[in-house]
Amino acid sequence: MHLARVETGTGPATPLLIAHGLFGSARNWGVIQKRLADRGRVVAVDMRNHAGSPWDDDNSYPAMAGDLAAIADGWDIVGHSMGGKAAMVAALTHPGRVRRLVVADIAPVAYGHTQMPLLRAMQALDLDGLTLRSEADRRLAAAVEDPTTRAFLLQSLDVRQRRWRLNLPALAANMELILGFPDLTGVFTGPVLFLSGGASGYVLPEHRDRIRALFPNARFARIRETGHWLHAEQPRAFEASVRAFLDR
Repeated sequence: MHLARVETGTGPATPLLIAHGLFGSARNWGVIQKRLADRGRVVAVDMRNHAGSPWDDDNSYPAMAGDLAAIADGWDIVGHSMGGKAAMVAALTHPGRVRRLVVADIAPVAYGHTQMPLLRAMQALDLDGLTLRSEADRRLAAAVEDPTTRAFLLQSLDVRQRRWRLNLPALAANMELILGFPDLTGVFTGPVLFLSGGASGYVLPEHRDRIRALFPNARFARIRETGHWLHAEQPRAFEASVRAFLDR
């Protein structure tokens, strides 16, 4: 699948591929991408069924990993949340395509929570007569109380066309796979940084045995006082951590 992408940078460093999380897009990474572009080429993609990329019924991690591996050729990859899982699967199943990996606030495990309430809220949003994003925010507030979450979701709403730039039916059908992680037996021996939010509960001490079994050269770091959206909450600290790891 040919993913939509934003490309910046022309320096000598190994090219860097950025994969966003569920309901996100390449545009969410604009600040990080711009700052890291002084090193070399940086490509931020829209994952399948998101933003400008094609839609498909298959939103499994092997499919998403194949999309990333088709772009990367010995590249470094930064992946957040769903994008982090896709990047891990790409490294495990296409190890020759990945040089180094930064996994942002996610582990190679299945999670018990679900994002279906947010997905159903988007599906249920009344788009009839909608002309202003502020009105969309008001309507969505009935189902999604947190304004930061609403603002994030509404980045994927095309108000002019009155449609979501997300394949909501496909994401709903694949939600169990997205929350899970495929049963893989391969090992990626390249350098991997698991960078987590200090206030997030996504990467826990009990996950480390599983991580080291798949990624024996894994390193771990945390950004203090940040949650799951660590790259948005503290972009400078996130960028500095990624830069330090990639420039080792």
